Amino acid sequence: MSVDGWNTLLVLGGVRSGKSEFAESLVVDAPTVRYVATAADPTDDDAEWAARIAEHRSRRPETWHTEETADDPRRLADVIAAAAPHETLLVDDLGGWVTVLLDPVHQPADDTATITELARAVRGCAARLVLVSPEVGLSLVPTTALGRAFTDALGTANRAVADACDAVVLVVAGQPCWLKPTAGPTSPAGTGPDSTRVAGTGSGPTTAAPTTDTVPAAGPPPVPAQGAPAITGTPADPDGTPWAAPTMALPMVATGLVIQPGMELPMPDEYAGPQAVERLATLDVPGAGLGVLERVVGFAAATQGTPVPAPWTAARVLLLHGDHTGGATAGTPAGQSARRAAQARAGQGVLARLAADGDADLRVVDAPSSAPIEDGPALDAERVEAALRDGWRLAEEAADAGVRLLVLAACGAGADAAAAAVLAATAGAEPPTVLGRVVTASGEYDDNAWMTRCATVRDALHRTRNSPRTAKDVLAELGGGEIAVATGVLLGATARRLPVLLDGPVGVAAGMVSRDLAGQARHWCLLADHGGHPAVRLAADVLGLTPLVDLRLDLGEGANALTVLPLLRSVLSLAAALPARPSDDPTGAPRPDHDTSGGEPDDDAPEFAEPEPAGPGPTTTEPAPDHAGWRA
Repeated sequence: MSVDGWNTLLVLGGVRSGKSEFAESLVVDAPTVRYVATAADPTDDDAEWAARIAEHRSRRPETWHTEETADDPRRLADVIAAAAPHETLLVDDLGGWVTVLLDPVHQPADDTATITELARAVRGCAARLVLVSPEVGLSLVPTTALGRAFTDALGTANRAVADACDAVVLVVAGQPCWLKPTAGPTSPAGTGPDSTRVAGTGSGPTTAAPTTDTVPAAGPPPVPAQGAPAITGTPADPDGTPWAAPTMALPMVATGLVIQPGMELPMPDEYAGPQAVERLATLDVPGAGLGVLERVVGFAAATQGTPVPAPWTAARVLLLHGDHTGGATAGTPAGQSARRAAQARAGQGVLARLAADGDADLRVVDAPSSAPIEDGPALDAERVEAALRDGWRLAEEAADAGVRLLVLAACGAGADAAAAAVLAATAGAEPPTVLGRVVTASGEYDDNAWMTRCATVRDALHRTRNSPRTAKDVLAELGGGEIAVATGVLLGATARRLPVLLDGPVGVAAGMVSRDLAGQARHWCLLADHGGHPAVRLAADVLGLTPLVDLRLDLGEGANALTVLPLLRSVLSLAAALPARPSDDPTGAPRPDHDTSGGEPDDDAPEFAEPEPAGPGPTTTEPAPDHAGWRA
């Protein structure tokens, strides 16, 4: 099963039912598609069949790669079985495949064995696979022996392939009807606990709240009753543009989503961001513009895919609570993180109040607890996989609920030391340079606790000096539960085109780990403030994230982000609502370094002439005007 409910799908339908068009729509957003054509080439005396094949070819994007199996129908099973996990295959169709299989050229042939071999290949296929086939079970029994042989063989093939596929859809008059699996019941919005417990966290009490949703249990999400599963439940703008729609297919196994290195996740729109910044130069403002906050407009435009981005009206804060043990928690009072999490659940404390003031939904996520990293792995491999998938599902749930911005926060004991260990392993940093000072409840520095944390990270790095440095190995050995969940959130948010506001060491450590799984993830992240934290400073430099503000707040991870969120919304609202500068405004000259013509250059404008220097040196010794507030 995959992120939208299936990995292998059989699309059935009658003649001219729209089955092929529907199948093509399911894979149109995949980075690359291998189109497997099964039908034989048309003969010179069959113009109608030639026209049908030409119609199919004309619909295929130029980026698709076509592969034909008409010369050897047995090769279809080999193509499917050899497909890599990152590939997407579209087979159109099994009717043509059976026709070639029954052709006298390929006789004698064991049709039953060949169909069984095909079903086995479909069942074990690692790639995203969509197969198209005519449904012949509703027609009359043919009056010819050849016709009956075709319907019998195709019916057998359809049954075998349908049994092997994760999902089956029947297209009738252009309307898809899902046959397998049927849509399951869903919990009504607005009910469920206010804290989410992810895999491996044990049990614990939660408090009911009427304004939150329940995260689905592990396993495939239900497939919708109608329509393409890629867009079901996706909120849309008034103009119909979907928000946070799935854009890719990922390999699956029986246990669920497979998160692996080299995933091809979507990138933000490369044109919308620069267009939005250029548009700012045409707005009717009395001063030099938005300064560094132009980057917020450009980021929002790129992630929303429009030059006029909308404010992030729906935001959700994910507070990750997962404690470490051992020396990583030196200087942390016992039970402090649990008290912070309980405060947030009750709507109290700094983060909850800031979230309420910023009209943001706050969710407390109990991540798996982590073992002492100086003695052994923080988590085992299975719990890392589960934590990554749970984080992905948290992002998917937010996207389906209409959330347009995620804010990552954390309150786990020992999280700072774990993040420092991750940075040391992924960026080659020395532990003392990325570990923040330990401050006691009375506001004093506890240097003994700080040295204990440094020694803990040093010992953990020494223990793992010969271990692999892959993303999952780093999470298992050093990162632990909350960083693994945060990494899954970043990956899932990227897949659903959902921007993430980072603030603190756990979020940036997850950003560092996510680079090896999907390098696109960092482009969907915005850093609110480094907060003076050395780990955040280093990770921001490596990830290419420039903090928006420099408030130096120290109210817990996520507080800076919620503090600046109203400012970011105001900037986006202003950029979207301000009118363009009047063309006849005598004071409305374009600002430096901005081309506001919006079209062809004025032929009547005088040509620019380079002034002749008065001597061998510059023409003036006056300092250049300060344009620091303008964007080049």
